[in-house]
Amino acid sequence: MRIFPQDEHERLLIERLSDLGVSVERETELVGFTDKGDRVVAALRHADAGVESCEAAAIAGCDGARSLVRETLGTGFPGGDYAHLFYVADVEASGPPIDGELHVDLDEADFLAIFPLKRKGRAPLVGTVRGERADRAEKLRFEDVRERAIRNLKVKVEATNWFSTYRVHHPVAGAFRQGRAFLLGDAAHIHSPAGGQGMNTGIGDAINLAWKLKAALDRRAPDALLDSYEAERIAFARRLVRTTDQAFTFATAEGAFADPIRLRIAPTVIAGAFLFGAVREFAFRTVSQIDLNYRGGPLSEGKAGRVHGGDRLPWVAADGVDNHATLADLRWQAHVYGAAHPGLADRCVELALPLKVFSWTPRYARAGVGQNALYLIRPDGYVALADESGTADRLERYFVARSLSA
Repeated sequence: MRIFPQDEHERLLIERLSDLGVSVERETELVGFTDKGDRVVAALRHADAGVESCEAAAIAGCDGARSLVRETLGTGFPGGDYAHLFYVADVEASGPPIDGELHVDLDEADFLAIFPLKRKGRAPLVGTVRGERADRAEKLRFEDVRERAIRNLKVKVEATNWFSTYRVHHPVAGAFRQGRAFLLGDAAHIHSPAGGQGMNTGIGDAINLAWKLKAALDRRAPDALLDSYEAERIAFARRLVRTTDQAFTFATAEGAFADPIRLRIAPTVIAGAFLFGAVREFAFRTVSQIDLNYRGGPLSEGKAGRVHGGDRLPWVAADGVDNHATLADLRWQAHVYGAAHPGLADRCVELALPLKVFSWTPRYARAGVGQNALYLIRPDGYVALADESGTADRLERYFVARSLSA
């Protein structure tokens, strides 16, 4: 398999495919490709300017906002754009906001945020400008914007490691799969940096697609499994673009009505709400995307306890046992919390499906897990089947109905 170029989502996809045992080559530049139905034929330009023709089972376009793969597919990339010019400055700094927390300044209808980094005294400043300064992006320097951070947030900038400007659009490709070609990361969707969701979403794309490509290439799943990549990811991408656009539009709104709400009422209400642990947990689970689910999708079936097919497997660490530790084995697996139904272990052996039985503890119930229920876990850590009966027949019917092998 070959993957063309070259962002963090590509790197994650390559790493996950390599973990799964798929050989991956990364080329210098994609010139173009043709989907032949049973394979992809691509033209590659190497560093010496020589052009090579190669064949591959599939092509994954991780090639960013100006994706050649997407343009070749002609899926469209509908969506709007922002009048703001965004900037990122990686700085060595001190002051009250350099405390390992997120700080946001909504003054002047522009946006400025300081994001925490593990390394003490270093932080990225992400902000926006509009109007005349935004029109001269190529000449904008950190010196042109640093005064606001110093004045409003009382940040003392001691050194600037790098500074970059960029414009943001918020489109979503019309399709994430067409034939033997796939789109992921910024090639598939772009949105406002509000909420810091871009990298998480691209990583989610890569993880979702990687195990499905592996199964199809190994002939352990039909081609239809690959359709579930778009079915599971495109709806989330559209929803994310919509919500981040709404959040950013609110954060940068201006006018006689918008200013007092944005600058006075909203900060007070939001700060008060975050005093409650439930609100902080909801925000964490939303931003980290661990609440993302594929309920109702083609690979999701059943419910046991509060866990549905399509949910991320709840994490529980109890009595020194971490139920997510088994997910390091990137295969289908079955989980039972309590006692396994008679015959289940033998059927799992026949299906070459690892079975993990966890001794029951009330902590599982608090996490929503059903006692003695059967959970079939996908290679990406999501629950495919949740069955309260825990019977082996239900497990086998799941695989047969989808022509899958564990």
